Amino acid sequence: MTKFNRTLVTTALPYANGPVHIGHLAGVYVPADIYVRYMRMKGEDVLLIGGSDEHGVPITIKAKKEGISPQDVVDKYHNIIKDSFEKFGISFDVYSRTSSKIHHETATEFFKTLHDKGEFVEKTSEQFYDAEANQFLADRYITGTCPHCKNEKAYGDQCESCGTSLNATDLIDARSAITGNKPELKETKHWYLPLDKYEPHLKQWILEEHKEWKPNVYGQCKSWLDNGLHPRAVTRDLNWGVPVPVEGADGKVLYVWFDAPIGYISATKEHTPDWEKYWKAEDSRMIHFIGKDNIVFHCIIFPAMLKAEGSYILPDNVPSNEFLNLEGDKISTSRNWAVWLHEYLEEFPEKQDVLRYVLTANAPETKDNDFTWKDFQARNNNELVAIFGNFVNRALVLTHKYFGGLVPEAGELTDFDKETLAQIPVIKADIEKNLETFHFREALKVAMTLARLGNKYLADTEPWKVIKTDEERVKTILNISLQISATLSTLMEPFLPFTAEKLRGFLNMDRIEWADVTADALPAGHQINKPELLFEKIEDETIQAQVDKLEATKLANELENRVAVPVKENINFDDFMKMDVRVGTITEAEKVAKTKKLLKLTVDTGIDIRTIVSGIAEHYKPEEIIGKQVSVLMNLEPRKLKGIESQGMILMAEDADGKLAFVSPEQAVAAGSEVR
Repeated sequence: MTKFNRTLVTTALPYANGPVHIGHLAGVYVPADIYVRYMRMKGEDVLLIGGSDEHGVPITIKAKKEGISPQDVVDKYHNIIKDSFEKFGISFDVYSRTSSKIHHETATEFFKTLHDKGEFVEKTSEQFYDAEANQFLADRYITGTCPHCKNEKAYGDQCESCGTSLNATDLIDARSAITGNKPELKETKHWYLPLDKYEPHLKQWILEEHKEWKPNVYGQCKSWLDNGLHPRAVTRDLNWGVPVPVEGADGKVLYVWFDAPIGYISATKEHTPDWEKYWKAEDSRMIHFIGKDNIVFHCIIFPAMLKAEGSYILPDNVPSNEFLNLEGDKISTSRNWAVWLHEYLEEFPEKQDVLRYVLTANAPETKDNDFTWKDFQARNNNELVAIFGNFVNRALVLTHKYFGGLVPEAGELTDFDKETLAQIPVIKADIEKNLETFHFREALKVAMTLARLGNKYLADTEPWKVIKTDEERVKTILNISLQISATLSTLMEPFLPFTAEKLRGFLNMDRIEWADVTADALPAGHQINKPELLFEKIEDETIQAQVDKLEATKLANELENRVAVPVKENINFDDFMKMDVRVGTITEAEKVAKTKKLLKLTVDTGIDIRTIVSGIAEHYKPEEIIGKQVSVLMNLEPRKLKGIESQGMILMAEDADGKLAFVSPEQAVAAGSEVR
């Protein structure tokens, strides 16, 4: 087994065309941060590399939609993303961006190296072209129906519904995202990376040498390799990105999936002049944290690029998670169906660790999982507050109450004491095993068993009762409880860094490194500080506000996508003239008993006073509409509703959300006026 002397950890680069949401966090950034924090606590040489992906078509589409430049878009969202990560505690050693000068230089140099070695194949092929827009269409400028799952909103490079990687020509009924027109095929020249050339190497490297990779990663790679690899274009016809640095490539840039992973290299260069030892030394280990939609790029394409260049190491592991859904629906940036990190930080101040805990405890490690606000509340209240927080608070409060906040000296240990303390190294070892194999959900579950152990220990020993008869025994009980609390401040730090720091403040202690975890971290006589609550309960109204926010988003999406009801069949003019519509004034209104929707209205039509039953009770209160002028269909045949004869119909306009509004004159007119 290779002995690694340093570790390079990269995280997928988020597109700088929108903020970061909980799906990004659960899939990539929280697990990467947990792993790196753990490695640092062990004293390992480890770098966490991140940055914003600022090229590609999604950026240009956003810019066109907002009427600003692509640079304006990436500047705005890069700053939002970077600030959110910092406040959330994602401990990047460097968070860079692909629009930077150092990245453009690095990507240019990488392409030229491969070009000069003859690694690319130049091919002229037919590509979709929008004649009205007078431009070739990059992948994301083409939409159509996915040939696999029939999703009608698939892109030219990928279907986000089923996750299948596509070519634009695979789409059924392809359309230009710019004009909506059906594009034509037109010849253009591009540079291709011959993936088929590296297929034997990739098969050996992945299928034989990395069987320890997670099943979802290994399985997707095997599927690609079994189906055979084909040359893939690494350039695009576009005016935003890293220009292709060869003659005859005007108006072409590096394909974002060639350019973006080189961002890991340029970010490392930005961080340290010793960057090459992390990227090229055989005793360095590289780990990519990604979502499942990025597996092929990090396990097939980027390794082929590195192999073609010849001087770089390949990733040792690519721990990829599945997707996190939100309240039973797929998270979607375009539909605003997400919990955005920057908004969470504003609406839940000082609760970074609550979200970190919930996302880790519910991590989509082996299958897609669902985030719900009710589960968020339950895990906070029933686990963080009731177990972890409750144990620490009781231990510290009792120490202040009985011994003035001084750590008491432990006396002779009972068998139960010894059994409890013996669990600490077992729990620690189990956490290590799970962290080192990228099972973060299980690692957190194991770490929480220490808090459960502490809670059970206090409940079983009952120091609040024993103090009446045996103060020496209580000293031992609270000493052990405080040692467990100190251990929690270390073992929980990778998962809950803000909580660990807060707990150390309560215990008035310095940080304990991973290797130094023992059951006697706090010496007898050590003064601890007065505790506050480690976590606070989250109330129902706070959660309901978030649920209501999502419901408003869902309604807004429905309104935006609502299509008007088709026009009914034509009628002749004579049929229309048979309708007698007049302006009437509502003089009385009351709810119809035992119904939700019906109001009984008395209407002065200028001809008579008549009763009309109308299904508007969910939209108007009776007292609100007295004196309201409305349009009445006078010659509708009377009918009985709930025993009341209704003599006409009030005309209403129905909005896309089902809301009703009266069809009324813009100014007062005489009752009985005809509507023509």
